[in-house]
Amino acid sequence: MKNFSDIPDQVSGESISNNTVEKMGLSWLIIAAIATVVLWQFPWGDYILYPFTILATWFHEMAHGLAAIILGGNFQKLLLYPNGSGLARYTYTGSLFLGPIGRALVAAAGLMGPPIAGALFIIASRKFRHAHYSLIFLGGILLLSVFLWVRSLFGIIAISLLGITILIIALKSPKWLQGFAIQFLGTQACISTFHQLDYLFTHSVTIAGRDMLSDTGQIAEQLLLPYWFWGSLIAATSFMLLVQSLRIAYRQ
Repeated sequence: MKNFSDIPDQVSGESISNNTVEKMGLSWLIIAAIATVVLWQFPWGDYILYPFTILATWFHEMAHGLAAIILGGNFQKLLLYPNGSGLARYTYTGSLFLGPIGRALVAAAGLMGPPIAGALFIIASRKFRHAHYSLIFLGGILLLSVFLWVRSLFGIIAISLLGITILIIALKSPKWLQGFAIQFLGTQACISTFHQLDYLFTHSVTIAGRDMLSDTGQIAEQLLLPYWFWGSLIAATSFMLLVQSLRIAYRQ
């Protein structure tokens, strides 16, 4: 069996999907994704999968904040709590670009941004060079977010540890492990939409003692059609992104 740790750097751009990752990776990714989604639906599941719960929340809240910046808003801070919940605080200075559509896009970004990024990470795993730099990019963004936006003590500690761990994997681990790691993290990003499946089909929620609209509730307020329609559409799209990105990554 070919081992990427034994392959010279000058051929490190060749496809990862024809070695160890292909033979075992896909099965493990599917099993891990199903197990993660199922366990997340139970109150104790968040604690069994604690690092991935925190990462899912970070993906979600960062996507809200970055979408607000892109559309003309101001990403003020990101709060993460020990129970796995989080909150992105952003404001609209003046009129947000695209008005109601822009506000709906910011709300949808928390649900759709992570699956899009995750699908790109999975596709990047086809070549070692891309997988390597994707890990560095993700670890770097985690640490950068601590300096720029994360403002809760728990969040600063947790996100710093996650960022450092991912950078260590990128810089110190064998090449096959880096390929599998970026696929696994990409899969986690894709399924972060399903962290709390009922959240997709809830109009309003309570976070940190505050009653507020859910993301799908905010989309419904800005656009036509009820919140459950948007929840169904987002769930189906997230699933298809995961399936199609894995098909591309493991295509011969």
